[in-house]
Amino acid sequence: MNWDWFIYFAILSVLLWAIGAWRAFKGHHLQACLLTAGGLAIFGLFIGLLWHSLERPPLRTMGETRLWYSFFLPLAGLITYLRWKYKWILSFSTLLSLVFICVNILKPEIHNKTLMPALQSPWFAPHVIIYMFAYAMLGAAAIMGIYLLWIKKDKGNPKEMALCDNLVYVGLSFMTLGMLTGALWAKEAWGHYWSWDPKETWAAVTWFSYLSYLHIRLGLRNKQRPALYILLLSFVFLQMCWWGINYLPSAQGSSIHTYNMN
Repeated sequence: MNWDWFIYFAILSVLLWAIGAWRAFKGHHLQACLLTAGGLAIFGLFIGLLWHSLERPPLRTMGETRLWYSFFLPLAGLITYLRWKYKWILSFSTLLSLVFICVNILKPEIHNKTLMPALQSPWFAPHVIIYMFAYAMLGAAAIMGIYLLWIKKDKGNPKEMALCDNLVYVGLSFMTLGMLTGALWAKEAWGHYWSWDPKETWAAVTWFSYLSYLHIRLGLRNKQRPALYILLLSFVFLQMCWWGINYLPSAQGSSIHTYNMN
């Protein structure tokens, strides 16, 4: 299996996700779930085959992490749909996933078997996979925030705000677990748990920002719009933590996390 096959798996997966989203709008709950799950199975099959072909987890380059994000976004959408029955969430998660898929098709990166020594740690794969799932859940929360702020444009009902809260609870929990596994990985690879590297600094900023959102929601439940703005600001911080730091002058040549640019 090589990267040239990606477009075929991606097209079939997106087609199933799109049909599933359409069936959700038509009220066919079971069909929507089965179609979305089918698309996830096909996309996951490509990841598994690529993993086998590369003889390493496909997690080293930005293109490979986008691959996982493209997978986890529809998964987060499906989980949200199963739990809260929001019909639009499958459409939004499919659209966002399609954006990352198109970036990978238009700007493919080198996917080879080379893996630097630091990435050969057993903590590498779980750390990145956990983070990608956290990013997907927090991405779904950001979608909900955008919907409430600029599409619905009125005060969200308790059920809608509870959806944002629950997505952040899950996403922040997995982000915390990702930071812990990352610390264990760093101790094994570089001899220290935390070094205030630019990526680690932005990870801390992101973590505290989402924690601030939860504190506002717990202490000031009537302040919905300020909380939603903080939720979206936190998602901006998350993007900076994920890929934005690669373009910071302070990270060039000094950050231990810019290996995925090579």
